[in-house]
Amino acid sequence: MTYAELRRAWEKDKLAPLEAKDKPRARVANLAGRADVAPLYGPEDIAELDPVKDLGVPGAPPFTRGVQPNMYRGRLWTMRQYAGFGTAAESNERYRYLLQQGQTGLSVAFDLPTQMGRDSDDPQSQGEVGRVGVAIDSIDDMRTLLRGLPLDKISTSMTINATASTLLCLYIAVAEEAGVPRDKLRGTIQNDILKEYMARGTYIYPPRPSLRLITDIFAFCGKEVPRWNTISISGYHIREAGCDAAQEIAFTLADGMAYVQAAKDAGLDVDAFGAQLSFFFNVHNNLVEEVAKFRAARRMWSAIMKDRFGAKTDRARALRFHCQTAGMTLTAQQPLNNVARVTLQALAAVLGGCQSLHTNSYDEALGLPTSEAATIALRTQQIIAHESGVADFVDALGGAYAVEALTNRLEAEAGKYVARIDELGGMVAAIEQGYPQREIQNSAYGYQLEIEKKERTIVGLNDFVQDAPPVPVMKIDPRVELAQIERVRAVRARRDEQAHAEALRRVEAAAGGKDNLLPYILDAVKASATVGEIAGVLRGVWGEHVETLVL
Repeated sequence: MTYAELRRAWEKDKLAPLEAKDKPRARVANLAGRADVAPLYGPEDIAELDPVKDLGVPGAPPFTRGVQPNMYRGRLWTMRQYAGFGTAAESNERYRYLLQQGQTGLSVAFDLPTQMGRDSDDPQSQGEVGRVGVAIDSIDDMRTLLRGLPLDKISTSMTINATASTLLCLYIAVAEEAGVPRDKLRGTIQNDILKEYMARGTYIYPPRPSLRLITDIFAFCGKEVPRWNTISISGYHIREAGCDAAQEIAFTLADGMAYVQAAKDAGLDVDAFGAQLSFFFNVHNNLVEEVAKFRAARRMWSAIMKDRFGAKTDRARALRFHCQTAGMTLTAQQPLNNVARVTLQALAAVLGGCQSLHTNSYDEALGLPTSEAATIALRTQQIIAHESGVADFVDALGGAYAVEALTNRLEAEAGKYVARIDELGGMVAAIEQGYPQREIQNSAYGYQLEIEKKERTIVGLNDFVQDAPPVPVMKIDPRVELAQIERVRAVRARRDEQAHAEALRRVEAAAGGKDNLLPYILDAVKASATVGEIAGVLRGVWGEHVETLVL
């Protein structure tokens, strides 16, 4: 008897009678493409899988099983907790605290004015200074943010996009003041502007000049800051906006393809800048699907870099990624339930082979994390790393019928979206036509309807509801904004106005020409030009992006 025959007999003689007596619980199709899972997976579900071509071994193309031969057996993933609030001094204290608790990398959250290229005293910044991240206006703020931190020993991730070039230059300038040369710096800037147009909204300039700025960063860092990851191509925010797992893969990789093509068009070597690319994914509650998502994304990117762009080195073909647990799954109701959600998601990220991980705090549906909540989030990673045993295995779930079947299915579903984006002329053209925006909106609407109809159970929200005791909520003192305004005005009052004006004039000239902008921006921040002033110069040359409404 073959296994297929054995399975059919099991379905007929064993499963069917039970399900006729005990009807399977009604549940929503919760996987990508709204397809349900089979009750059992077996060899016939992966009959076309070629173990050599499709799986290979860890650390080698197609990287389905991971980008490192030994994964966490040699070194654990970087535990990089995302933090930043209020003033640079307050955030510096939090970073020191997290490092003392065993965090192994920094991840900086900036407030909205910093992300949008507005200084703290700009009228449009009112009420937002220091609220969702730290306020950074000038080199003085960056000095305070990084004071006493071992920049030669840690890596720093900065979640910044439209103003990424300026924040990177501020980091370089302060590090060099502290005696750390730029070629020794390790870290990542998110620098992924395309996902801002379709999912998040912190853009400034139109897409095409924004791509020019990104390729300038690629070229500058390739020569000057070779250990820095110049972009973190982000599916995280796309998933937070409501897409499913297959869409997250497709839209993220399509963004990556646009960046690679722009860099190649600018004359850069794909194997050189390709080695500095990194990715940033979300991780949701469906553990098996999320593990399969990461495996499918690695396999697809390896093929894309080789077949589309001619990458020859393994390093340029390997998809390395940071992961963050899903903020949109956290509930304000019964917030301590979020500890379980975050644990499940973190386990999926580790089993899926992430290179670094941020675990959300249980109170983030209510406000910025308290110190206690942030510590529990970090301890969650440490318990998985040191007590669960999963870090002892390389691709522990590889070969599981369900995992391999879902990996194949997600690759196929994502491939359909990539093909459609190609038909539309690539990701920039697709965004200009509103295609990914519509797909995300439709997926998000469907998900919300499922919750409201109670087709999808969210524990504590639409089922198993009960009153829960309140938890402490962190609040930002309104006086923080006033103090930050005083600081930026003090910087303007004491700087060398002639040097400042000349530095901004050179930034303007470079923006209107073809020179790499990074050296000019670096000179400007050293002359105490503010983030808002540099962004203002670029606005004057390139204009501002106006969102296309998608219905």
